Amino acid sequence: MRGLLRLLVMVLSAASAFACASTGPLESGQESGQRVSLDAYAEFETDDFLIVEGQRVSIDDDTVFKGDHAASLDEIALGDEVKVTGVRLADGTIRALVIEAKPNGDALFEEEVLSVTDEIEDLWVEEGMMFEPGDTDDDDVTVVGELLTEGPEFDRVTRITNRLMPPYLDESAIRVYVVDTDEWNAAAMGNGAVWVYAGLLEAMSDDELAVVIGHELAHVTHEHSRRSAKSDIWRQLLGVGVAAVAEAIENDTLRTAVQVAALVATVASLSKYSRGHEDQADRVGLRYMHEAGFDVTAGPRVWARFQEKYGDDNRVLNFFLGSHSRPADRIRNMEAELRLNYR
Repeated sequence: MRGLLRLLVMVLSAASAFACASTGPLESGQESGQRVSLDAYAEFETDDFLIVEGQRVSIDDDTVFKGDHAASLDEIALGDEVKVTGVRLADGTIRALVIEAKPNGDALFEEEVLSVTDEIEDLWVEEGMMFEPGDTDDDDVTVVGELLTEGPEFDRVTRITNRLMPPYLDESAIRVYVVDTDEWNAAAMGNGAVWVYAGLLEAMSDDELAVVIGHELAHVTHEHSRRSAKSDIWRQLLGVGVAAVAEAIENDTLRTAVQVAALVATVASLSKYSRGHEDQADRVGLRYMHEAGFDVTAGPRVWARFQEKYGDDNRVLNFFLGSHSRPADRIRNMEAELRLNYR
């Protein structure tokens, strides 16, 4: 059982708890004239825009459609995987230069991710609590909290979650659980299980709670667990290759230096990749809020409250040893996103 839980930790590195999520700062000049690339899903459509990765994408007569699936906007279905190369205009929209769409099918490691997360969800539900394994098989598990699957708190989370879900997603694809703990946190599994800590419900308004749940929903809809698992495999293979080269170096000092450099590079790469997923989840989560009628200006406010409660983590240490980021960075990024898409 504990071995399975450890496997979950490896598989779900991108679907980390909300309080540990992170983003990088927006690049200078992103708000006007910058070339932009999107790799996500078509989730909403208006008369003027296709919404991809939370961004408003406009298509005109000069837009080039690639691939065999869609030769026009009308042929792109909600839920399709979409890649866009375009230019950010002064009003924040993205004018598509090239767009390619394809149906959202099964991908590498998707079956494995779903299988593992289904087993973990079943185990936690059967035991009636969320818990974490010890470092060894002889260690006791650490109980995070009992599961609340009925009552006013559960009903509130369910109601907000159903409002936030994009239109192409069936309500049965998402299952919510409330974890009975005073901590502020939430997490999502690749199979559609979303876990919200009760401490958030006591402390936050519906708009603020929607920030957290929208973020976690984006982890599910954008398949961050599966994408992270695929990336982790390649990083592990790269690490094995570097280690083999290092072992062939006869000089002890030089060999150690190569091994340490490889370790730092691998961990830093993992952290940066996770931050990219978290950044995307923030953008998409705000779009879910907007479309559902919640107040998107609650986004920066939520991170200000996290900052007040938990403080700021060391930025350099977190870059090399984890996927954490300072709430101050999250606040700045969300404020920039509001200027781009929600003026």
